[in-house]
Amino acid sequence: MIYILPIVSVILSFLFVYLVKPKKTGAFKLLLAFSGAFLLALTLFELLPEVYSSLKPKMAGLFIMLGILLQIFLEFFSKGAEHGHVHINQLKPTFPWLLFISLSLHSLLEGIPIEHNSSILYGILIHKIPIAIILSFFFLSSSIPLRKSVLFIILFSLMTPLGTYMAAHMTFFEKYSGELTALVIGVFFHISTVILFETSEGHHFNLRKIIVILLGILIAFFV
Repeated sequence: MIYILPIVSVILSFLFVYLVKPKKTGAFKLLLAFSGAFLLALTLFELLPEVYSSLKPKMAGLFIMLGILLQIFLEFFSKGAEHGHVHINQLKPTFPWLLFISLSLHSLLEGIPIEHNSSILYGILIHKIPIAIILSFFFLSSSIPLRKSVLFIILFSLMTPLGTYMAAHMTFFEKYSGELTALVIGVFFHISTVILFETSEGHHFNLRKIIVILLGILIAFFV
């Protein structure tokens, strides 16, 4: 299931957009806020204690910072698609290679901690669904041919299971699992906090957003 569920979640999200054809993505902001809170809480509850018990504290902190910096670097190419922003030229029918490569590397990294901590799978799934919906929305409303959009979504859906498989079967990933997990924690920290800040509308109090954030944290605590 750890290999199948990430694929199914992305493909079903694409099919939802293709069949239902939502007019705008604004309705998914609350789901995005929930996913950010849930992923952040799971990272704190599950991954962070594990990393600090397997690495020296300063070394763990170093790789977490490297993960944050890596995600900032990737967003120069993805333009923030990992947290709900998609900036592609809707008039150009060419395959968006930079977006694909940056999202693929991000998704590959996401799959690494799943191999030895299946609880984080739920956080990644809930993170992927709104992102896949927003990605699909922009692809299907652009000039990119449907076959290229489908190819992008299928390949994108395979990246997280590929990361999990590599973590389970490659010596390098097994040897440096602590460092790589710390790197992923940094990626998760950056993405989840950006999601939580960006879903604030002018930083005004939003009761519905507060409720879904608290719900995400509460569910993560009991997973």
